[in-house]
Amino acid sequence: MSEFIEIKDVNRIYRDAFGGSTYALKDINLSIARGEFITFVGPSGCGKTTLLRLLAGLDKPQSGILKINGVQITEPSFKRGYIFQQPTLFPWDTVYENVAIGLKARKVYQEKKHSIKNYIDMIGLDGFENSYPHEISGGMAQRVAIIRALINEPEVLLLDEPLGALDAFKRIELQNLLLKIWRQTGTTMAMVTHDVDEAIYLSNRIVIMTPRPGQIVDVVKVEILGQRNRNNDDFIALRKKILKKLHLVISDEELPEYVI
Repeated sequence: MSEFIEIKDVNRIYRDAFGGSTYALKDINLSIARGEFITFVGPSGCGKTTLLRLLAGLDKPQSGILKINGVQITEPSFKRGYIFQQPTLFPWDTVYENVAIGLKARKVYQEKKHSIKNYIDMIGLDGFENSYPHEISGGMAQRVAIIRALINEPEVLLLDEPLGALDAFKRIELQNLLLKIWRQTGTTMAMVTHDVDEAIYLSNRIVIMTPRPGQIVDVVKVEILGQRNRNNDDFIALRKKILKKLHLVISDEELPEYVI
């Protein structure tokens, strides 16, 4: 896999009305290969979401360059899908209409509408096309949000802790769905998560970030042969390795309970 996303010497500083400043990201350098699934872990406020927003073109750095496929990111694009922690579906639209929104905005609905049914079937919501968001569960709504981003066939899918609000069973179900979609589409995926097990289960590499100012302290390859089982020796050993690295940059009190 060749370099696809390039993040070079990126700094992001937020300034307030009183002349103060917050260093959100400092000297970020990272390359991501086409088709890779990469996750970002670290304490709250370390800049994970800020970095995702920069990749989406929703924010701009004070210095440094972010490129995708050799093109500098300067604004949002349908080529970069973004999925938030909450589904953010339009409550007045059906499942079908929510998925179709992107196609209509790009004025390609007529030529692409056949793909909507394929995506709805892919995520297991066949028969719910005419349901409204209040008529489906939170997990189902997040599935709709995922394919609403995918329907535009983005080069990159950016996931800002999209499974964090789900219960444990739904979370595992959606993790498996993301893996299925990733393998079927080959879309490059970059995901923010606080869950170390989730990061190991899903990704090729795990980026560990420090508290503010957010810096990359390590990038860990996930080299587990065969199907990833949370209880096998390789998985457990890698979990211990990553948690040890997290303990080096943050105190026990700052670690979320569900990753200790």
